[in-house]
Amino acid sequence: MYQAIRKVFFSDALCLSDSTEKSYEELFAKLDSNKDGIVDVSELKAGLSSMGIYLGKGAAQKIMTSGDADKNAGLDLNEFSEYLKEHEKKLKLTFKSLDKNNDGRIDYKEIKQSLTDLGVGVTDEQAQKILQSIDVDGTMTLDWNEWKEHFLFSAASNLQEIIRYWKHSTVLDIGDSLTIPDEFTEEEKTTGVWWRQLAAGAMAGAVSRTGTAPLDRMKVFMQVHSSKSNKISLVGGFKQMLKEGGVTSLWRGNGVNVLKIAPETAIKFMAYEQYKKLLGQEPGKVKPHERFMAGSLAGATAQTAIYPMEVMKTRLTLRKTGQYSGMFDCGKKILKKEGMKAFYKGYVPNILGIIPYAGIDLAVYESLKNAWLSRYAKDTANPGVLVLLGCGTISSTCGQLASYPLALIRTRMQAQASIEGSEPVSMSKLVKSIIERDGMLGLYRGILPNFMKVIPAVSISYVVYEYMRTGLGISK
Repeated sequence: MYQAIRKVFFSDALCLSDSTEKSYEELFAKLDSNKDGIVDVSELKAGLSSMGIYLGKGAAQKIMTSGDADKNAGLDLNEFSEYLKEHEKKLKLTFKSLDKNNDGRIDYKEIKQSLTDLGVGVTDEQAQKILQSIDVDGTMTLDWNEWKEHFLFSAASNLQEIIRYWKHSTVLDIGDSLTIPDEFTEEEKTTGVWWRQLAAGAMAGAVSRTGTAPLDRMKVFMQVHSSKSNKISLVGGFKQMLKEGGVTSLWRGNGVNVLKIAPETAIKFMAYEQYKKLLGQEPGKVKPHERFMAGSLAGATAQTAIYPMEVMKTRLTLRKTGQYSGMFDCGKKILKKEGMKAFYKGYVPNILGIIPYAGIDLAVYESLKNAWLSRYAKDTANPGVLVLLGCGTISSTCGQLASYPLALIRTRMQAQASIEGSEPVSMSKLVKSIIERDGMLGLYRGILPNFMKVIPAVSISYVVYEYMRTGLGISK
């Protein structure tokens, strides 16, 4: 890539400011294959490809959208030149911000520091591999020309794009809300991208949860009713549900499960920002352990605020036909019969579950990320969609596995009053009775439908998220 661009665009003569316009014209002429004075997406892709420059998915369209002032689906010479000028300015500002010691070169330590400042911890070796993917002359440092040559025809204008590849995004909604919130850059906060990302994630979660609601109901059903003496199989459980309430009964409890996404996401995000400020030793910089603590506290805060909805979701999921007419009726009856404290049944195991879930989720994700970077990150730091989805799915599943017994205890405690003949018991007594009656496996009742919904939930949430990002105008 370096040699191809250098011949066409970055020769020593053409890099001089008074020759910039001429260099733009020469490059434009090479890209304009049909000589109609307009470069469209296909010409841009084909022309750059012939020079050894391969654009990432969606990058050519993003360049076209950014530069096409008259919206005619192509760039004329003026639009092309203007886009490159503006893009270079952004790249220059980013280069200067990364060049901490102002020596005109970026080394791996400066890349590592910049990643750390934005909440992504990497080792020296990983930072060197990221540097190698951009470094062309083998000096293990980047000068301005190398930086510009690497990113000029990339949709990225800063190192944050590399970070975005590896941000552990909570868009992968698998039905649990114990993940640490997304990290947003200052640019994303000031431009309003943050709320669009949260809105896209919330919509993705709503569709994903609705799509996998029957499996989620089966999980809750097995957690509460299944035991050694009352074995419930997957097929038998669904038959029982269909017989009792018909097809629509498979979606009981889904309404409140979807409704709680918006307030929980908003509270978690706002609390996370405040906890980062309180726990951060240096303004604007968050270390990995501080991020984990802030994220766990934000999760606990959000769960505390919306926990009554969690209790109602469990009760509505387990309800029999005609028991409740809806969410408000459910809340009214619980309040009248059991009092306010009923809305916080199972709260302690729920809060305790945040630590193993979030901790293992992050640890596994970091391990998988490090394994990929050390083995495959030779030419690019971008792992691709499948690797990211795989890492996110595996880490979230491991987090669920670790916190599942606490989730089961929480659900049992939430459902106690709705089970005929059951007496309210404490968390420790409930754990003891389950182990005595069903053994350790009793703490994992319902885990099969829980795991069965992971892949469809991740797939649905990712597809919907991508459509929502496009619809809300969030650039890739």
